[in-house]
Amino acid sequence: MRIAQVAPLYESVPPKLYGGTERVVSYLTEELVRLGHDVTLFASGDSETTARLVPACPRALWRDPNCRETLPHHVRLMELVFHEARKFDVIHFHGDYLHFPLLRRHATPGVTTLHGRVHLHDLQPLFDEFRKTPLVSISDSQRRPLPEANWQATVYHGLPRDLHTFRQGAGDYLLFIGRISPEKRLDRAIEIARRTGRQLKAAAKIYDEDRAYYQNSIEPILSDSKSFVEFIGEVGGEDKDQLIGNAYALVFPIDWPEPFGLVMIEALACGTPVIAWDNGSVPEVLTDAETGFVVDTMDEAVKAVGRVARLSRHACRRAFEQRFDATRMAQNYVEVYSRLIETAGRHRSGLIRPDSGESDMTVWPTLAHIS
Repeated sequence: MRIAQVAPLYESVPPKLYGGTERVVSYLTEELVRLGHDVTLFASGDSETTARLVPACPRALWRDPNCRETLPHHVRLMELVFHEARKFDVIHFHGDYLHFPLLRRHATPGVTTLHGRVHLHDLQPLFDEFRKTPLVSISDSQRRPLPEANWQATVYHGLPRDLHTFRQGAGDYLLFIGRISPEKRLDRAIEIARRTGRQLKAAAKIYDEDRAYYQNSIEPILSDSKSFVEFIGEVGGEDKDQLIGNAYALVFPIDWPEPFGLVMIEALACGTPVIAWDNGSVPEVLTDAETGFVVDTMDEAVKAVGRVARLSRHACRRAFEQRFDATRMAQNYVEVYSRLIETAGRHRSGLIRPDSGESDMTVWPTLAHIS
């Protein structure tokens, strides 16, 4: 297949440090190339890929100190993509909704993976207008606010099998990796460490919009917890691999319906169990009492820490290999692409009548998920 992958421009593909969407786009792109597909990646110019790279800006926008407005760069990205649209069998978008009106006016099939939370108040009018635009969810939880949208499948994120190192022996510290934000609840992770008497390592990025929250709510707690909390900041590469793999457990204490927590499957790849709040995709990713513990309260989380030693790190790694590797993710997306392309071909050949109720942007019945 001739496939276009269209990434957001905020971070490079893959990101140098923190960044979820662009990291997944990278894993998918490289695996599609490995499987023999002809892939073009539209992304920032500092991206690294074995696919053909079309740079829409010189460097990742969040890493460019001179960038003040991100929208103009993404508008130009759309022009670059649709200028080449006829070259592709399918176009896969990963960045919000700017392309919806353009996709409607082009014959090339397209699909959009939504990587963020579905805010019904904001998105309902949009999807009422573009109700036939094909979408992929990254968890079944993500699509619940808008079940009537044109969901084609749920495709769980995947990682390359050799990306993280399985470590049979566990360290003795708890680990938090994520953003400093109210919904990520680093404060919960600190409280769990305090109540269990364990060290906590916190590898976290602070975005500008969350700096006030950090200064007012988190920094004082960190100051009072210096004896058992090590604040590391952003990590990547080998440092991140060692940090996750040597942890006793990853703590994922989210307070919002996160569509997919990539760090959970990074932990499973290392063999590290996860203690996570029952929100968003958590119960879809974790098997309670097997690859971690799904909890609802602080008391349950504290008890779970004492039970982690009973879990098999081999079982965690096995769950990753069976459900969350990059090959499975890519193959699942190829199934979606194939159905899109076949339906578009049927439309062009006249096998789908204009009055049949089936649009050129509509695919066969939605799959619950194919991961």
